[in-house]
Amino acid sequence: MKIKEIVSALERFAPLPLQDGFDNAGLQIGLTEVEATGALLCLDVTEAVLDEAIALGYNLVISHHPLIFKGYKSITGKDYVERCILKAIKNDIVIYSAHTNLDNAYGGVNYKIAEKIGLKNLQVLEPKENSLQDDLTQAGAGIVGELDEPETELEFLKRIKKTFEVGCVRHNRLTGREIQKVALCGGAGAFLLPQAIRAGADVFITGEIKYHDYFGHEGDILMAEIGHYESEQYTKEIFYSIIRDLFPNFALQSSKINTNPIKYL
Repeated sequence: MKIKEIVSALERFAPLPLQDGFDNAGLQIGLTEVEATGALLCLDVTEAVLDEAIALGYNLVISHHPLIFKGYKSITGKDYVERCILKAIKNDIVIYSAHTNLDNAYGGVNYKIAEKIGLKNLQVLEPKENSLQDDLTQAGAGIVGELDEPETELEFLKRIKKTFEVGCVRHNRLTGREIQKVALCGGAGAFLLPQAIRAGADVFITGEIKYHDYFGHEGDILMAEIGHYESEQYTKEIFYSIIRDLFPNFALQSSKINTNPIKYL
């Protein structure tokens, strides 16, 4: 099986036109006409992840976050990105990334987070226009859904902390309301806070919220920040399902490397 067959499967699930304008999803490094020896799934491409792929004998690394965002005038190994580029080329490793196209896809990153939380009656917070997916209303940024039973704010936050193995959940002042309608966005999703409030959500969960974004919403909604890596860590499960369903005998493994650069004391 050639690498291009795996890439095609990923792009049928998360078409590249779904990515945001700033993004650089898709093929990062390498040739897709070659035979695939195995795929390593990760959130971030690092030198340690590439070493893991080399040790496994895999020539394909599939990441959520693109390794290459900016243009390069030279590749000299002066930072970890350039060192990863050199290592991948030297070892004939193909790197492919599905980023905001997977965030915006039906069944993508935010749907996976909603699944982990146990939400039903899911709706997209900010539908994506000009989607290539069949149901235009189901592609876009963020998700809002409902719990089967309401929970207290403290119960809910403690459950989120445990589910996503979060070192620290940052949140604004508790409102005293029960939590049943939940809005969320993996990664840096604070831009969707107004949409979450308009949707009538009791809580908005995302990976990153800036300090000043916490002001002015004390009576509107509970805001919970669980960390960028933590919110998107289950993206590897999406990759695994897409590939395993189509190619059941293909060598496939999720990276054992925790690439989160943020540590908690």
